[in-house]
Amino acid sequence: MAAPMMGQVCVVTGASRGIGRGIALQLCQAGATVYITGRHLDTLRAAAKEAQSRGGQCVPVVCDSSQEAEVRNLFEQVDREQNGRLDVLVNNAYAGVQPVLDNLKKAFWESPASIWDDINNVGLRGHYLCSVYGARLMVPAGRGLIVVISSIGGILHFFNVPYCVGKAACDRMAADCALELRHHGVSYVSLWPGMVQTELFKDYLEKSDIANDPMVKQLKTYFSSAETTEMSGKCVVALATDPNILSLSGKVLPSYDLARRYGLRDVDGRPIQDYLSLSSVLSHSSSLGWLAPYVPGFLRIPKWLMTLYTSKF
Repeated sequence: MAAPMMGQVCVVTGASRGIGRGIALQLCQAGATVYITGRHLDTLRAAAKEAQSRGGQCVPVVCDSSQEAEVRNLFEQVDREQNGRLDVLVNNAYAGVQPVLDNLKKAFWESPASIWDDINNVGLRGHYLCSVYGARLMVPAGRGLIVVISSIGGILHFFNVPYCVGKAACDRMAADCALELRHHGVSYVSLWPGMVQTELFKDYLEKSDIANDPMVKQLKTYFSSAETTEMSGKCVVALATDPNILSLSGKVLPSYDLARRYGLRDVDGRPIQDYLSLSSVLSHSSSLGWLAPYVPGFLRIPKWLMTLYTSKF
């Protein structure tokens, strides 16, 4: 089996489960040495064992991304053990999923004010901390790729205010960091997965007390065709092995666009759902959903139109 990332060193934060775990699996399958972080050693070790069975090497490191000292220690360990080498950093750690799910139908003033920290301490501040320490290893080498996991919530109101503000900030962080890193040969991109079949989301949808909720029924329909957690990993591997990655630096990259660019399918062979297609957007509309089946799949919402729609000027 080909190992296009043999010899490369990667860090994936928040990789005990979900998207982070899927990314670690794909990076190891590509032959890389992958450091994975999380707060609990037992789940980290299980993830590392599974990832290493794919090839490469996987090193579990207990690290709370909200604690700068622990983040600094993580990158010092990588520096020490890998002779200063770091090729890929994936900022994925996120502690806000459960608070988001617990407050789905509440306006921002009805939710606990602390939800801001629940969502954006690890999910934004932690990404910045890791980016700082990761860049300090990459810049001297004149190469490297940093990926931050974001979502369409960066431009559209989705879930709640702290979630959307945090994702918008992730996208802006990718753009601004990329600007400063470009002359050093280091790339920084924002990756937008679509809906993903994570363990937490699956558990939420299976709760018996919300089984008759119309919104949940609709989410269940979308969930069945959602991306696996490893699809994001396939995207990261494709980006990390792209010799022209600097041309994408600073950009927001939806998973569907990357699947089309690199000829990717999900690990189970399914094509990736284009959540920016006109039919997909219409299917989410209560009044126009009936039109969705009649709209050709290749018709997409132009990105310039999305940008104009969300413009503050």
